[in-house]
Amino acid sequence: MSEQPQSETTSFGYREVPKNERQGLVNDVFSRVAERYDLMNDLMSGGLHRLWKRDFLNWLAPPKGDHAYRLLDVAGGTGDIALRFAGMTSEQATAVICDINPQMLDVGQRRVNDAGMAHRIECVEGNAEALPFDDKSFNAYTIAFGIRNVTNIDKALSEAYRVLKTGGRFMCLEFSEVTVPVLDRLYEFHSFQVIPLLGKIAAGDDQPYQYLVESIRKFPKQEAFAEMIRAAGFERVTYRNLTGGVAAMHSGWKI
Repeated sequence: MSEQPQSETTSFGYREVPKNERQGLVNDVFSRVAERYDLMNDLMSGGLHRLWKRDFLNWLAPPKGDHAYRLLDVAGGTGDIALRFAGMTSEQATAVICDINPQMLDVGQRRVNDAGMAHRIECVEGNAEALPFDDKSFNAYTIAFGIRNVTNIDKALSEAYRVLKTGGRFMCLEFSEVTVPVLDRLYEFHSFQVIPLLGKIAAGDDQPYQYLVESIRKFPKQEAFAEMIRAAGFERVTYRNLTGGVAAMHSGWKI
């Protein structure tokens, strides 16, 4: 009798799960935390994510004049990046928030409406691995604290390349490897001892926070991820560490 092929597995935090089940598990995490997602980022970064996002968009440096610049923010969820982008660009600049999770998008749509930005920011449900957009549709592609939740990162990077116009820019903001002695040990303690406890106190559920901390540790380190971006076809690939490597910004160009 021939052996049945084993299903391919991948990491879900520190657990190995069938690859075809991972996205459903990730979706469940974000459905549970959608209403408290911004609080979650504050807990995980000690509020620093707000400064990091400012630096992220300053590095993107979208044109501030009357330019019809188009941004795609993938895994954009609650709209933080898109709303910041709209606040620093002209009325002609537009953004699309694309997220696979409808609960996250609902929060983002509410925030967009409350900010009076619905005429400039569109919310679209979609998978980073198979984006529902035409080739060469955007001037910039951003993804902030989302790519580590994608099952097939290489597919997401390939899709980013496809939807960008020639001369377009890919940018990613993600938790990364701490490179400063002592800070690395403090960050380890904060991640595994403090964050799940705060999640339980603030949101009544520590499990999503435990997964998110573990997913950071499983994500490729700075140079390894930069090499993945190069492999997708991007050029002039570089990165900048933030807060000693707690987070890193990655940049690449479609030339």
